[in-house]
Amino acid sequence: MELAYIPSPSQGVWQLGPIPLRAYALCILAGIAAALWLTRRRWLALGGNPDDVLDIALWAVPFGIVGGRVYHVVTDPELYFKAGQQPIRALYIWDGGLGIWGAVALGAVGAWIGCRRRGVPLPGFADALAPGLILAQAIGRWGNYFNQELYGDPTKLPWGLLIDPAHRPPATPDVSLYQPTFLYESLWDLGCVFLLLWADRSWNVHSGRLFALYAACYTAGRGWIEALRDDHANRLLGLRLNDWTSLVVFLCAVAFLVATRDRPAPRNPIGRSRITALGVDTANLTDPATASAVADAATDTDGATDADRAADADSAATDTDTDTDSAATADSAVTADGAVTADGAVTADTADQRDAELNA
Repeated sequence: MELAYIPSPSQGVWQLGPIPLRAYALCILAGIAAALWLTRRRWLALGGNPDDVLDIALWAVPFGIVGGRVYHVVTDPELYFKAGQQPIRALYIWDGGLGIWGAVALGAVGAWIGCRRRGVPLPGFADALAPGLILAQAIGRWGNYFNQELYGDPTKLPWGLLIDPAHRPPATPDVSLYQPTFLYESLWDLGCVFLLLWADRSWNVHSGRLFALYAACYTAGRGWIEALRDDHANRLLGLRLNDWTSLVVFLCAVAFLVATRDRPAPRNPIGRSRITALGVDTANLTDPATASAVADAATDTDGATDADRAADADSAATDTDTDTDSAATADSAVTADGAVTADGAVTADTADQRDAELNA
C-alpha cells in the first residue's frame, strides 16, 4: 500500500446544463490568457501599443491550435485511421492531443500575418512573446492531469501519480502509480519563464534571439522528460518522434544563437506599433511645431518607413533649434559701430555717431 502519492482528479468534465465544461480546454484557455497578459506588459514596456498583442493573437491562436492538432494526428495516425478506429475523432481536440511544435510552427504563420497587418517586426514580437508562450505551456500541461494522460513509467516515488484503472496502460493494469511527467514539464516550463525574463533583463536579448533561447531551453527539458514516458508513441531508430523533433529544434536554436551573437540591436524593434516616436519624449518638447511633428511621426500609418518618420522628426527638431539660435543671435548681436535691432535696421543714434567719426 502506497503511503504517499498525487491523487488524480475525480472528474475532468462538468456539465453546465447541456454544455460540457472540460478541464483540458479550461487549462488551455487559462494558458492563453496568461500569455496575453505577460506579452502585453512586455510589449508596452518596449513602447509598443498593447492592443497589437490581441490583434496578432487573433491570428496566431487559431493557427496554433490547428497546427498542434495536425502535428498530433500526423505523428500518431494509427490512433484515428487504423482499422476499427473512428477518423472523426481526429477533430476531438477536447480529448487531448496538441503537439507543441505543430502549434508553434503554424502559430508562427498566424503571428506573421498579424504582424504584417499591424506593421510589427516578427522577431521583435517573438522576443516579447517567448516568456508568455512557455508560461502558457506550463499552465496548459495541467489539462493532461485532468485527462489522466501523458504520464510516465511506473514508480514507487512518494510523488507518484495515481492513475485510475480505466486510464492505465494495457501492459500494467495492476500498477497504480506512475511518473507525473505533466508536473515535471510544468515545473520545467516555469523555470524557463524566469530564465527568459532574467536573460532579457540582464543581456537585452533581441532580434529573435530570446525566442531561440526559449526553444533551446524547452527542448532541453522535453528531451529528458520524454525519456520517462511509456505511453504510445511512434519511434524512429529507437527514439520517440518527439525526441527527434526536440533534438532538431534544439540544434537549430543553438545554431541561431551562435550565428547571431554579434548582431547589433535593431534601431526599432517594434515597427509602427510605438505610441511615441522612437527615442523622443514629447513631454519634454516645448516648441509646438516640433511636438506636432513628433506626434505625426509616431501615429503615421500611411505606409512610410520607420526611417522616414524618424528623419522627419529629427528634421523638425533641427529646424526648431536653428530658428531659436537665429532669433537669439539677432536679439543679442552688436556691431562694432553700434546696436542693431532684430530686424536689421540701424538706429538713428548709431548713424549720427558713424558720421561724426568719419568727419573726424
